[in-house]
Amino acid sequence: MAMIKRVLFGVITLLLVACFSKLRAQHFWAKTGSFTTFTDIGEPGIKGNASYSEPEQKYRVTGSGENIWLGEDSFSFLTKKMKGDFIVQTQFQFLGQGHDPHRKTGIMFRSSVSEGSPMVACTIHGDGLTSLQFRRTEGADVEEIKFDISGPDVLQLEKKGNIYTMSVAHFGEVYQSKAIDDLDLGEVLLAGLFVCAHTDEVAETVEFWNTRLFNTAPDDLVQYQEYLGSLLEVMDVETGHRSVLAEDPGSWQAPNWTPDGKTLIYNASGLLYNFDLKSRQSSVLNTDFATNNNNDHVLTFDGQQIGISHHPAETGGQSVVYTLPVTGGVPKRVTEKSPSYLHGWSPDNQFLVYTGERNGEYDIYKIPAEGGEEIRLTTAKGLDDGSEYSPDGKYIYFCSTRTGTMQVWRMEPDGSDQVQLTFDKLNDWFPHVSPDNKWLVFVSFPEEVPADQHPFYERVYLRIMPIEGGEPKVIGYLYGGQGSINVPSWSPDSKKVAFVSNGYFGK
Repeated sequence: MAMIKRVLFGVITLLLVACFSKLRAQHFWAKTGSFTTFTDIGEPGIKGNASYSEPEQKYRVTGSGENIWLGEDSFSFLTKKMKGDFIVQTQFQFLGQGHDPHRKTGIMFRSSVSEGSPMVACTIHGDGLTSLQFRRTEGADVEEIKFDISGPDVLQLEKKGNIYTMSVAHFGEVYQSKAIDDLDLGEVLLAGLFVCAHTDEVAETVEFWNTRLFNTAPDDLVQYQEYLGSLLEVMDVETGHRSVLAEDPGSWQAPNWTPDGKTLIYNASGLLYNFDLKSRQSSVLNTDFATNNNNDHVLTFDGQQIGISHHPAETGGQSVVYTLPVTGGVPKRVTEKSPSYLHGWSPDNQFLVYTGERNGEYDIYKIPAEGGEEIRLTTAKGLDDGSEYSPDGKYIYFCSTRTGTMQVWRMEPDGSDQVQLTFDKLNDWFPHVSPDNKWLVFVSFPEEVPADQHPFYERVYLRIMPIEGGEPKVIGYLYGGQGSINVPSWSPDSKKVAFVSNGYFGK
C-alpha cells in the first residue's frame, strides 16, 4: 500500500512539474494600471517583470527573449483582453544603452499566448527601425511594413474590424500612419505593451507613459444621444505628460480651471460640477433652473462669476447666455437673441463674447455683461467661433472657416485688424490663451472632418504655439474632440491644461 502511495505521489508530482513547466512563463497578478496580466511568451532565458507607479502613471516592463519573428516568438508582454474595435496609445523610452540593436518594444495585439499566435505589432527597434509587423495564421512567418521615420516615441495601434492601423510620431509632430486591411485575428484579443531583448543572455527595460486603452465609437453611434466614457485629465504643456484624475462611463465635458488652482468645473448631463483637485470628488454647482447647460461655460478672470449657455424651453431649446456667481445661484439672462454660445469674458468683466447664429450666419458678437445691445465683430462668410480675450485685453482670439479650413485668428476688441495665425491642413478649434499671455493651446481635427464641425470621438491633437503665432507643436494625441477642450482650461501658473478624452474604459 505504501509503495502504491509512493508511485501515485511520484506520478502526480511529475504531472504538476510538467504542468507548471508549461505555464512557468505566465504570471497573473492584481491589476497593473490599465492591464491585468503579465506573460512571458515562449521561453525567454530570463523571466520578465512589470510594474506600475502612481502618481506618475508610468509602466516599466522588463524582458529578454530571442526574437519576435518567423513562426514563433519569445518576449515579455503586459496585457489586457480587449473586444471589438479599440485603440492602444503610449509613449516610451528604452532605459540604458542596450545590448543588441534589434531589441524591440511597442504595442501588440495577439490572438493567444502561444508562441506562434497570429498577431499584429507596432514595433520600434533599438536602432530606430520602425515597422508594422503581423502574423496571419498560427505558426506563419511574420510579415512587415516598414516606415520611413526612425525612432518615434509616440505610438498608437488601432483595430477596426480586420483593419489594423499603426500611427507613430516624434513627440511634437503629427502622426505618420500605415495599415493592413485584411488581417483576421479574432474578436477578443490580448492587447498591450511588449519588450524583446533579441537575446536570452540579458534583459531590457522600457518605460511607458501616457498609456491609454479604450474601445472606439461604433459607426452607428448617434452623437448627442449616445455617449462613450470620459477621462478627466491634466497635462504638463512642456513635457506632454498626462495624468488621469477621474473616469466616468458617461459624458463629462469642457473643464475650466479656477484661478485659485483648487477646482475644475465641467458639465455633464446638462448640469455643472465642481471637481475638487485635492479630494478628487465632484459636487453639483447650483445653477437653479438652468439644468440644460452645454459645454460653453466660462469663468471671469478673477474667478468670481461664471457664464453659461443654457437651452431654455421658451427658445425652443436654443442656447442663451446667462451669468451667475461661481458659488452658484439663480442665473441672469444676458442675450435676448438665440442661439448664442458663450466663449469668453473681457478681463475687466464688462463684456461677454460669444458666437451667435443670425439669419443663417454664425458670427462673433460681444455684449455688456449686464445685458443690452449685442455688437457684431465678424462679418466674413463662414463659421466664426471660439472667441476668447487675451489676459491683457488687447486681442480677441477665435477660429474661422473663412479660408476653407478652420484656422486660428486674432482681432482687436472692436473687431478690427483680423489676422490669421495658423495655416496648415488641420482644422484648429477653440484657441485658449495662457494666463501669462505667452501661449495658445487649441484642438486640431484631421482634415477629413468637415471644417465647420467639431464632433465627438475623433483622433485629434492638442497643439500649442506662441501667442504671436508660429509653428504649432503637438502636445497631446487623444481620442476626443467635442467637449475635450472647448473652454479656457489653463492652470493659473500656465504650466498645465485640463481636458477630457473619450472611449469605453475599464471593460
